[in-house]
Amino acid sequence: MDESGDHGLTNIDPDFPVFVLCGILISESNYALLQEQMNAIKRDFWGEKKVIFHSRDIRKCEKEFQIFFNAELKKAFYERINAVISSNNYTVISSAINKEEYIHRYGKLNNDVYEIALSFIVERSIFFLDDVQERNKELHLQIEKRGKKENKKLDEHFQRLLSRGTGFVESARLKNYGMTFTFFDKQEDINGLQLSDLIAYPIARYVIDYSRANPAFELVEKKIYTKNNRRYGLKVYP
Repeated sequence: MDESGDHGLTNIDPDFPVFVLCGILISESNYALLQEQMNAIKRDFWGEKKVIFHSRDIRKCEKEFQIFFNAELKKAFYERINAVISSNNYTVISSAINKEEYIHRYGKLNNDVYEIALSFIVERSIFFLDDVQERNKELHLQIEKRGKKENKKLDEHFQRLLSRGTGFVESARLKNYGMTFTFFDKQEDINGLQLSDLIAYPIARYVIDYSRANPAFELVEKKIYTKNNRRYGLKVYP
């Protein structure tokens, strides 16, 4: 899981008034293939240099991505990464908070929006796994580190989920999948987190303005968890 936007409710950017937490649900075997493809892109464009894909830096051509001031190189990169996004087998489960509407309805001192978004992703991941015809199913959540205080608060929320469940999934169902929760540093080369980051931004742009052209979201939309012809994998609060 990774995020797009600021989860705070105090100062809202009028150009980006949403917070998105994006989850990528993928099997171990499919993740191995995804990693091979993403690492191949890194080797082909940067050689042996360690590169962490970050949506903002790519869009702004900053840090290692200054090479994309070369338009042809940037085009070639987007063709490769879009192929990875569209061709791999994974499912997107994402939660978005429209912060202005949320504050209007619940106020600024209501529950942490990050925790709300996480709870939704956990719930829908369980719904998805219930329908997977495999034995020995387990759910391992991986998320990027934030500050010490934020990490502690999020870990406490995770422990509450395990002990109490959510509004729709009792704790026994969560424990049945051996659910774990692990933090990783941004500088660790975790391709799953990087893919989540790349996908979170077009989802946020879609939530901000559904009518605006958004080719990146069109790729992502096909991966969003759907059940009984209903989109189960994208929740916009409130």
